[in-house]
Amino acid sequence: MTEAPLEGVRACVFDAYGTLFDFAAAAKGCRDLLGDDIDRLTGLWREKQLQYTWLRAVQDRHEDFWQVTGDALDFALETLGIEKPGLRERLMTLYLTLDAFPEVPAVLKRLKQAGLQTAILSNGSPKMLDAVVKSANLVGLIDAVLSVEEVGIYKPHPKVYQLAVDRLKVPASAIAFQSSNAWDAYAASAFGMQVVWCNRYAQRRERLPGRPDREVRSLSELPGLVGAP
Repeated sequence: MTEAPLEGVRACVFDAYGTLFDFAAAAKGCRDLLGDDIDRLTGLWREKQLQYTWLRAVQDRHEDFWQVTGDALDFALETLGIEKPGLRERLMTLYLTLDAFPEVPAVLKRLKQAGLQTAILSNGSPKMLDAVVKSANLVGLIDAVLSVEEVGIYKPHPKVYQLAVDRLKVPASAIAFQSSNAWDAYAASAFGMQVVWCNRYAQRRERLPGRPDREVRSLSELPGLVGAP
C-alpha cells in the first residue's frame, strides 16, 4: 500500500551521516588492514561518536565534529585492540570522502526539478561537510549546507533544527526532514517538521517526544512522498 504524500512541503532537509553518506565506507576502505574487524570497528566508532556529541552537549563542552570523530575512533581502536601503523590517519582521511548511498544523486535531482529547496542539516563541521559533498559530486544539488557549528551545540537541541527554518525561510511545517537516526527523526518531529524516517538499519521505534510522519527503507521512496514526480 502506497502512503499518502505529505502536504505543503517546500523544502527537503537531510541529515548527512547514515542518511546521505555511508559512514561505514571509511572502514570498508581499509579492508586490507582491518579484515574481519570492519563491522566491529564501524559499529563502535559510530556509537561513541554519537555518545560524545550528546555528552558534550549536556556538559556544555562543545568541540567540533572532527575532534569528536577522532576521539571516538581512538576509543574504538583501543577497545578493540587494533594497532596498525597509519590506520588512524587513513580512516580519518577517508571520512572526508564517504560514499553517498546509490540512490541519493537521482533523488536530489528529482527534488530540485520539482522546485523544492534542498539542504543538509548535520552535526558535521563545515570542513567535513564541504569535503564530503564535493567528493560525492552533490554540489549543485544542495542549496544549503548547515552545520551545528553555527549554534555551537549538537542535535537534538532545538537550536539546530531552527537553523533550517531561518536559512531556508520556510516554517518548520513546510520542511520534510529526512534522517536515518531514529532519535534525530523524533526530535525533528517534536520541533514541528514533517519527518520521513529513512530506517536503513532496521531500528526499533523510539520512546521519545515526536513521531515520524513516514518511514521508508531508502530515500528512493522520498520523491513520491513530497510531490516530486
